[in-house]
Amino acid sequence: MKHWVQAARLRTLPLSLSGIIVGGFLAAEKNVFNGQVFLLALLTTIGFQVLSNFANDYGDGVKGTDNEHRVGPKRALQSGVISPNQMLQGIYITIVLTLAVAIGLIYVAFGSEHFGYSLLYFALGLASIAAAIKYTMGKKAYGYSGLGDVFVFVFFGLLSVVGSLFLYTQEIDKTTFLPAFSIGFLSAGVLNLNNMRDRASDILSQKNTLVVKLGAVQAKKYHYALIVLALVSATVYVVTNYESPYQFLYLLAFISIGKHFVTVYSNEEPETLDPELKKLALSTFLFALLFGLGQLL
Repeated sequence: MKHWVQAARLRTLPLSLSGIIVGGFLAAEKNVFNGQVFLLALLTTIGFQVLSNFANDYGDGVKGTDNEHRVGPKRALQSGVISPNQMLQGIYITIVLTLAVAIGLIYVAFGSEHFGYSLLYFALGLASIAAAIKYTMGKKAYGYSGLGDVFVFVFFGLLSVVGSLFLYTQEIDKTTFLPAFSIGFLSAGVLNLNNMRDRASDILSQKNTLVVKLGAVQAKKYHYALIVLALVSATVYVVTNYESPYQFLYLLAFISIGKHFVTVYSNEEPETLDPELKKLALSTFLFALLFGLGQLL
């Protein structure tokens, strides 16, 4: 059980839940919050994230990407504590459990009155499963061709915030794309940071992440742009929907993000960026909490 918990990489959960939290706060601000929807959305997202982590462990493990050159903590297949067949079984079980929770979420949100929405969200659930699996698994894994950032932005940002809010409202407010952009940009930043750390080993393994394609210098500039765009997106939303100075609470999260910005700027050894992953992920989670709370106060 200890090895499966480690393989699930629970430290990644705060980042994946950030968009759901923002969506829940925005629903509360609109007086349409539903506790059951929120809880089931959290559980569904946790399922997708654990599935993604298992699939990444398996995909990088069988491809040999996780080897002695990898900088981050050893994964389950890499260290041999879980076999490839066992990991595949874990992936199948996680898919079944996550789909079951997702179907429950869809039913609670839409009931039998919005069958079209139910079909749409079931399709989105299947797409989320496919995205989690195909990041590193298979011959055409999109994480190996530099498309990981796009999928993270869409699923962690747009779908997580706008999609979860739609579960409460059954309508789309165009302005909510702005906080969704913020979560998406910061989430892409965490992935970019991971890929900057692993650039040397990824080159050896022919894993052509966006960082490998851009090069070290341009990858840093891309990282700065993601952070700045996240700040700008949130600020435009607050200014557009301004009612109270409490709405600027999210700026407190950018104190730690700013320190992270400086650390990345001055970094000369990508291997030492590993601690920054946790800092940026937790700062994103803090941003989600402060941003959402600011809309209610």
